[in-house]
Amino acid sequence: MTVAFAEEVAYVRELGHLSEQDIARATGAGRSTVGAWLRGTRQPTGERAERIAELAAMVERLARVVDPTYVAVWLHKPLTVLDDDKPIDVLARGEYRRVSALIGELESPVAS
Repeated sequence: MTVAFAEEVAYVRELGHLSEQDIARATGAGRSTVGAWLRGTRQPTGERAERIAELAAMVERLARVVDPTYVAVWLHKPLTVLDDDKPIDVLARGEYRRVSALIGELESPVAS
């Protein structure tokens, strides 16, 4: 199963136009560790594997509602609804449900 998580890293990087540094920040891993995942010489486990799965889910959803080239920018923007936190940092803390709720609003905007 860990191979699947490593493959997910490459998928998320491509789909969301994320850098190795972005993935490292979102997962709490070092940049060199992310590079090893991408090369297939190491496999993410434990909390880092969980962060990858959460990041992947958020990137997939975002890519459906914003231009995929904008996903990385969106993840780095301080957002008022997140108490001026950046979504990438909220994900890194394992608080993906907060980001998920926000993306849910983008997916189903309420008419004002």
